[in-house]
Amino acid sequence: MIYKNGLDGISEDRLNGFFVDWPNPPNPQTHLKLLKNSSKIVIALDEHTNHVVGFITAISDGVLSAYIPFLEVLPEYKNKGIGKELVKQMLKELNDIYMVDLCCDDDLVPYYEKLGMFKSNGMLVRNYEMQSGSSNK
Repeated sequence: MIYKNGLDGISEDRLNGFFVDWPNPPNPQTHLKLLKNSSKIVIALDEHTNHVVGFITAISDGVLSAYIPFLEVLPEYKNKGIGKELVKQMLKELNDIYMVDLCCDDDLVPYYEKLGMFKSNGMLVRNYEMQSGSSNK
């Protein structure tokens, strides 16, 4: 596996198969846009196929706070340590930031605790009509 923190050579056609089980997932064009607009990214590439098999993003003010909105690994690449490595590399990228937050489902809390994070409370708003990232504006 190759890990990169940039998008050199990454195009929409290498971003298929993500956002599994989302009722209204972003298309590859929107996926590439969210990667480009993130403060930091780390992507995992299969060195044999040269396709993106996982990614993590962070949005940050670059001073005190960062938020990790996405960690995704393609289903056929799960349970191989790719997600764990993506989180480790992202936390290393953010090691000069005071607070790094993310939200996850309860069943994922132990996963993130093993990576040095701790459980906290959070509040959310979800506009599911906008889940694909497309708008009619």
